Amino acid sequence: MPAMSDSRFENLTTGILALQGAFHEHAVALEKCGATARKVRRRRDLAGLDALVIPGGESTTIGKLMVSYHLLDEIKGLGAEGLPMLGTCAGLVMLAREVVDGDQPLLGLMDIKVRRNAFGRQVKSFEAALDVQALGEDPFPGIFIRAPWIESAGPGVDILAEYDGHGIAARQDKMLVTAFHPELTDDLRLHELFLRMVYEDRR
Repeated sequence: MPAMSDSRFENLTTGILALQGAFHEHAVALEKCGATARKVRRRRDLAGLDALVIPGGESTTIGKLMVSYHLLDEIKGLGAEGLPMLGTCAGLVMLAREVVDGDQPLLGLMDIKVRRNAFGRQVKSFEAALDVQALGEDPFPGIFIRAPWIESAGPGVDILAEYDGHGIAARQDKMLVTAFHPELTDDLRLHELFLRMVYEDRR
């Protein structure tokens, strides 16, 4: 469901962690919505952001690169101060407080426990029509690639969508996460939802 650029988002600068994964596709989607997208590779790129996207990719690699580039603690601090964040697939894993399978650097900002690669390996990637009530009545095209799921969530977490009995989208305060890849579709509703969160936060 393509959408027109929204003038409310013109003054929003959203960073996209660009160390590994599908960061370019997020930039395209955000700019179609009317926001400015900035790729984040160094600490200086975080200055003046209104929000940050942590994209899909390989969560262990992203975590290690964040440590190597001295971004992990910096982003954790910004999240603790209230910077709105969107995490998709690997980004969901990075924002979690705990993973049940393995050990890796995490931001630990969201009160969720996740299972990596829960829906299977790359060869088991799939697409499903999802009921995400926050996005309206029309199903959202969920693309799952080595996707995690939310194993459990704390009382402050709102589960926005489930698939096969597991949480696949959630919101907590100014953080929004999905197990699927909204940036790989032409449907901009998920990015618009996030930008509305950011816009309301700035008012």
